[in-house]
Amino acid sequence: MNIRWGDAARHALQVAAFCCAVAVLTTSIWPNRTYWEQVGSAMCIGFTTWGVIEFGRYLVDERHCHRDGSGGHGWPMGWRGVTLTGIGILCGFFFGSRLSDLAFGSSVGYSSRDGVIGLVITVLSGVVASAYFHSRGRAAALAAKASAAERDASEAKLKLLETQLEPHMLFNTLANLRALIATDPPRAIAMLDHLNNYLRMTLAGSRSLSHPLSAEFERLGDYLELMSVRMGPRLRYRLDLPDELRDVPVPPLMLQPLVENSIRHGLEPQIEGGEIAVRARRDGARLVIEVRDTGVGVEAGTTSSAGGGFGLAQVRERLATVYGTRSTMELNATAEGGTCAAITFPLSSP
Repeated sequence: MNIRWGDAARHALQVAAFCCAVAVLTTSIWPNRTYWEQVGSAMCIGFTTWGVIEFGRYLVDERHCHRDGSGGHGWPMGWRGVTLTGIGILCGFFFGSRLSDLAFGSSVGYSSRDGVIGLVITVLSGVVASAYFHSRGRAAALAAKASAAERDASEAKLKLLETQLEPHMLFNTLANLRALIATDPPRAIAMLDHLNNYLRMTLAGSRSLSHPLSAEFERLGDYLELMSVRMGPRLRYRLDLPDELRDVPVPPLMLQPLVENSIRHGLEPQIEGGEIAVRARRDGARLVIEVRDTGVGVEAGTTSSAGGGFGLAQVRERLATVYGTRSTMELNATAEGGTCAAITFPLSSP
């Protein structure tokens, strides 16, 4: 029996508040006792009823209980729940009333009509309180189930987006490798080594929905080395990751599409190539990652959060899936003539 004492304490406080409300009613019916005596009497009955139901539910097999939102032992379903509630109410009326008599004086002098009224109040109060706790438990269980379903859907969507993007990059790399094997075998071997390391890190990243930002930068370094074998001195790059941001969790494969876009649309159209600079920085409670290039750039004055090709569309999808409206992505023309792609999202875990 794994009793969740935190839940029990929270329920006890709610029962105490409910007993105070019931005491207002009983004081108007039996004014010969003070309000605080009525509160004490209501708590004797209420806590006896609650104790039987609260701890009695742990005797019911979990297979016959609704799971609560925190994964604890839920409320019994069907006839088991009705039976437990009935037993709790009867125990509250008979044993709780005796306890009240011992604590606040005997109820001798009360008519049989008063006894019936007391029983009715006990039954109604017990049913209302039990229905309240049951409905709260069911609502929490449904919310937890919906949250789990939404999380599973998001995870599946992220995995789908990653599998769509990986072949896109891999096919391009294999095509370049095939050409190098015939013309420059040493460079082909170096490219194959980088590809092997890159794929190994990709496999490790595919087993989780997030990894440290440092791992994302390491993977990006392998990718850029892979591209350097193909482009030679036409590709230069700098990676700037502050130590304080190395352990920030981020979804895998967030930066490579931005760099790939800079290479394809910025550096490759230029005979002399250019430089790519990737920088991460903190902006309050948000993380900003910029990918700048000295390529041909986009049209002057362009500031876009919607344009771009396949890779950029995947980045937007991943940001929207993980962070929703808390993330942004912009593609800007820089004053120097290149392009800056910037993504911003919370520093907290995705």
